[in-house]
Amino acid sequence: MNSLSENVDLAGGRLTIDLGALADNWRLLNQLSGASECSAVVKADAYGIGIEQAVPTLWKAGCRTFFVALPGEGVRVRKAAPDAIIYVLAGYLPRTFEIYRDHALRPVINDEINAWIEASGENNFPYAIQLETGMNRLGMPISDFEALRKSGLIASHQPDLVISHLACADTPDHPLNEQQRAEFQKIVDRYACKYTSLANSAGIFLGPDYHNDLVRPGIALYGGAAADEHLQNNPMRPVICVEARILQVKSVLPGASVGYGGVETIRPSDRPDGRERILATLSAGYSDGYLRSAGSSDKQPGACAAWRGVRVPLIGRVSMDLVTVDMTDHPDIDQLMGDKWQDEWIELIGPTVPLDEVACSAGTIGYELLTSLGTRYHRTYINDL
Repeated sequence: MNSLSENVDLAGGRLTIDLGALADNWRLLNQLSGASECSAVVKADAYGIGIEQAVPTLWKAGCRTFFVALPGEGVRVRKAAPDAIIYVLAGYLPRTFEIYRDHALRPVINDEINAWIEASGENNFPYAIQLETGMNRLGMPISDFEALRKSGLIASHQPDLVISHLACADTPDHPLNEQQRAEFQKIVDRYACKYTSLANSAGIFLGPDYHNDLVRPGIALYGGAAADEHLQNNPMRPVICVEARILQVKSVLPGASVGYGGVETIRPSDRPDGRERILATLSAGYSDGYLRSAGSSDKQPGACAAWRGVRVPLIGRVSMDLVTVDMTDHPDIDQLMGDKWQDEWIELIGPTVPLDEVACSAGTIGYELLTSLGTRYHRTYINDL
């Protein structure tokens, strides 16, 4: 993805992407996976950080198999890693066989097996099958898979990989985890499937029984919390840091409202001495993927930001291009007064304010926040291998 702000002086936001952290996260997940192969899910433009940058880094770290959602993403991965194995989770799309063939993409078949076999002819191009074991999203019903095996249709064109997907792995004690694992294992054992995969990021942390031959981490690669328990103690390194430029610093008296709708009012009780509060307005908003629901009101606090490693609260709603933070109690507030705030940046997501914390404040998950990051940020990639 090309940033619309190639010159940082023209940008309101900075997005720093630590490729070294991405590589370290893959190495940790690879270590946790034991003898199983550790692949990488790079769909949605590598969860927003950029396929063209993420894939070469992961390849150099040792990753050899990649998963994308759509064939167009697979074409981009092929250019970035010419020798990689690439699976397309959406399966085989009509009128696209030449794309799969020419770029050596492997569809993950859900129910379009007849079309794929017919298009492949006698070439036996590699493919995978996804089984439905309890998620009820994409996947071939077990009964259909069994009928397919008995029909002889794939006798000479066996899938190179058989997968399923865990619905509740981020909640380790959820009973559906074991139900899906047992159902999947029963089928792959019955039909002696040669290469199998069940675990996503959270599934890796469920232990070796879930690892099979290949694991498919996604969100954990990019520093997000893979499981509920990681919201407070995340073993993954943060990969992104989002900062917004300060556009104005102003003093506001108690009784004034802040932002659209006047949903937050500076109360006299906030400052018993009646003194003004110091607010900073920042150049970022929901058009940049910083979600509107992260804002604050009199009824409910919003997300936090940070300056120089010290957290400061949002105040008022998040606008399309602007967000306001309350800097009053920051220990270095004097260094923002006058015109000293110019060329200062506030962390919105990063080492002080983790991705999943901001997502929780916005009532969502790190996946959505990460993949929503807009194109106006000035992007900087650091620590490439």
